[in-house]
Amino acid sequence: MSNADAKSNLTLRILIGMGAGILIGILIQSLYDESGDFVISFLGINFSFQDFFVLGVFEVGGKVFVNSLKMLVVPLVFVSLVVGVSSLSDPAKLGRLGGKSLALYVLTTCIAVSFAMSMALLFQPGVGFEISTAAEFIPKESPGFAQVVIDMFPSNPIASMAEGNMLQIIVFSLLFGVAITKAGEHGVKIQAAFESLNEVIMKIVIIIMNLAPYGVFFLMAKLGATIQFQDFGYIAGYFFLVFFVLIAHALITFPILLVTLARLNPLTLLIKMKDTAIFAFSSSSSSATLPVTMATARNKLGVKRSVASFTIPLGATINMDGTAIMQGVATVFIAQAYAVDLSTVDLLMVVMTATLASIGTAGVPGVGLIMLAMVLQQVNLPVEGIALIIGIDRLLDMTRTVVNVTGDCTVACIVAKSEQEFDQDIYDDMNK
Repeated sequence: MSNADAKSNLTLRILIGMGAGILIGILIQSLYDESGDFVISFLGINFSFQDFFVLGVFEVGGKVFVNSLKMLVVPLVFVSLVVGVSSLSDPAKLGRLGGKSLALYVLTTCIAVSFAMSMALLFQPGVGFEISTAAEFIPKESPGFAQVVIDMFPSNPIASMAEGNMLQIIVFSLLFGVAITKAGEHGVKIQAAFESLNEVIMKIVIIIMNLAPYGVFFLMAKLGATIQFQDFGYIAGYFFLVFFVLIAHALITFPILLVTLARLNPLTLLIKMKDTAIFAFSSSSSSATLPVTMATARNKLGVKRSVASFTIPLGATINMDGTAIMQGVATVFIAQAYAVDLSTVDLLMVVMTATLASIGTAGVPGVGLIMLAMVLQQVNLPVEGIALIIGIDRLLDMTRTVVNVTGDCTVACIVAKSEQEFDQDIYDDMNK
C-alpha cells in the first residue's frame, strides 16, 4: 500500500468511526425512558446503558484518546520551538517570524469578530427571544490584559510545563533556542540532541494518529448519547448563524489571504486539511490537535520546520478565530435576548476585548464560554446569559476548533512563503 493510500485509508477509517459513533450514541439515547436511562434487569442485576456505555466505555475511551493527544503537546511545543529557533542563525529572522505571525493572527481575529457581529446585527437571532429559567452559569474570573502579559513570563519553567501553561512554555522555548545559537560548540551538540528527540516525538504522533478512528468513535458515541436535541428549538437561529459565520470565515477570509499574500491555491490547503479538521472537530481542542496540525503543515503543506515549529504552536495558543466568532455572535444574541441596546462604543469594545481574550484563551474544549464572560462584563451584559447558549456550545466548539487550526496552517503557509522557507512541490503534490 502506497503512502497516499495509507493516508486515504486512515481518513476513511476516521470518518467511519465518526459516523458509527454518532449512530450508536443516538440509538442508545432513543432507548432512554423518562429517567434518562435504559436499564435491563437480569437475574436480579440491573444493567444501566448510561453507566456502562456512556459514562463507562465511551467516556473512558474518549478521554484516553484526548489525553494521548494532550500528552504530546508540551514536549512537542518545547522541543519543536527549540529546534526551530536554534536553527535560525539570524536573530533578525526570529523577529520577523514573530512579527509577521502575530500581525496575521491578530488581523484574522479582528476580521472574524467584526464579521460575526455584523451578521448578528443583520439577522438579529435574539430579537423576540423569551428567556426561560436557565441554569446559572458561574465562570471563573478572567485575567485582565496586563495580567496576561505578566503571565507570559515564567518564574518556574518546569512548573509551567507541568501545568501546561503554553504562553510561558513558548517564551522559555524561545529563550532556550536563542541561547543554543549563542553557545558555540556546546550549542551544536544540544541542537543535535533536540533534533533527534524531535524525530522521536513525531513517531509518537504517527502512532497516536493510527489509533484515531477508535478515539473518534468513542467521542462521537458519547456526544450522540448525551446531546439534548430539544435545545435546538430555542436557539436554532443562534446556532446556525454561528455555524454559517464559521464556515464563511474559513472558506472566504483564509483563501483571500492565501491568494493575496502568498499566491497559493487555497483549495489545495483546504483539501489537505481534511485529516486535521476531523481531529479538531472530534477533540474540540486546538492544543490536543497540535501534533496533527504540526505534521500537516510540515509534511503536506510544505512549511519548513524552522517556520512551522514557531508559527503553529504560537497559533494554537493565540489564534482563536472560531472562539472570537462565537463571542461576537453570542454577545449580540444575549444583548438582544435581554433587550439591551449596544452602542457603537460597546460594539468596538467587544471587537477589542474579544480579540485580546482570544490571545489568552487556552486551546481546550469549552474554554471559550469562560472567556465570553469577560467580553460580556466589558459591555455590562448579564454574565448569566451564557446559560442560554451553553446547551449546544459543544457542537459549535467542535466546529470553531476546525476554523482555528485552519487559520494556524494558513498563517504558517503565508509566513513560510514570505521567508522562502516553503516547499512549493510538497504543497502542490496532492498525494502528500
